[in-house]
Amino acid sequence: MVSLISNGAAFFSKAVGFLSTRSFTRCTCEVMKKVSFSTSSLNPPKRPLTGYLRYAMQKQPIILKQYPALRIVEITKKIAQEWRGMTPDQKKPFLEAASLAREKYKQDIEKFNAQLTPAQAAAFKEEKRQKRVKRKLMRRKRELTVLGKPKRPRSAFNIFMAEHFVEAKGVSLQEKMKGLFNEWVRLNSSQKQGYMRLAEDDKIRYKNEIKSWEDHMIRIGREELVRKYISTSVKAKHTKRAKTKAKIQKQKTKDRPTTSKKPALSAARAKRAKKAKKREE
Repeated sequence: MVSLISNGAAFFSKAVGFLSTRSFTRCTCEVMKKVSFSTSSLNPPKRPLTGYLRYAMQKQPIILKQYPALRIVEITKKIAQEWRGMTPDQKKPFLEAASLAREKYKQDIEKFNAQLTPAQAAAFKEEKRQKRVKRKLMRRKRELTVLGKPKRPRSAFNIFMAEHFVEAKGVSLQEKMKGLFNEWVRLNSSQKQGYMRLAEDDKIRYKNEIKSWEDHMIRIGREELVRKYISTSVKAKHTKRAKTKAKIQKQKTKDRPTTSKKPALSAARAKRAKKAKKREE
């Protein structure tokens, strides 16, 4: 129960991804603000904006004012088209500002790295690695969305929660989820049966859709997105890692100095022989 509530944002967004009510949108936005990437506790200098991003930030409010009904995706496309059509002289102010900001960033990051202790440097490096992984996952998720990858099947509880979320008691997302979970637990088997049938139907839907989608990915040359390819790729990666680890371990064993017990055994034999000789005398 605790894990369900603590992971509410991610779990719920998958469970009721098809909802489009305003209340759900507000809840999702509030949660995403809470779980967004946090800045480093070490307060490192921020990377500067590129020339294009500087132009986009300047242009976006102007276009939004001219076309208030335009979606953010369409605004972004419009800005990108304008940027591509600009002459080098028109881009120059933005590119020069970006270049100056990069030089200042280099100086600031050098000062920042110089004042870190070894432990802080290691922690900062690990934090950057984790952020890179998260950004990579987000880019991959956006790409799959653009390519139209089918949504995974929902469980019976997911469907129940999506159906009753709007009228659920509670103000926060966690309160609503907790109440819905308690309601689900109190349902008897016959009441849950309908949701279980819907979940089975959703599994069939997903199975058919993912098969068609993967066939399409193979046709357009994106085999790396197909489950079979991913499974083989992951297995090969683990095998390669295991072989590398075994090779390193073998080299360590080879380089480790060995101590022979033969001299000690010989000394023991000599001692026993000496004692035996004394007894004979």
